[in-house]
Amino acid sequence: MQTWKKAVVVSSAGIAAVLLVKGRRPAGILMAGVGLAVLASEYPATFERIADLTPGPLGRGLRLVDLISRAGQKLADVGGRSEPPAEYEI
Repeated sequence: MQTWKKAVVVSSAGIAAVLLVKGRRPAGILMAGVGLAVLASEYPATFERIADLTPGPLGRGLRLVDLISRAGQKLADVGGRSEPPAEYEI
């Protein structure tokens, strides 16, 4: 895992913990989701397997995080290209 991804995961986990302790639950959950999304982008197969084993709303949430991370990875791949995809050529 790249250094910046480790920093995002660790810092979002720390910020989420502080926010949850302070009683700011929605913001804490959002920050925890950011860390999970970065982890899901790094280890998509593991997250898919965990989501399949997890019942109820948590499993659906993990599947959503996996979907978002795959979409973000595709956007990063497209953004790294030097020329636009064929369907966008003029």
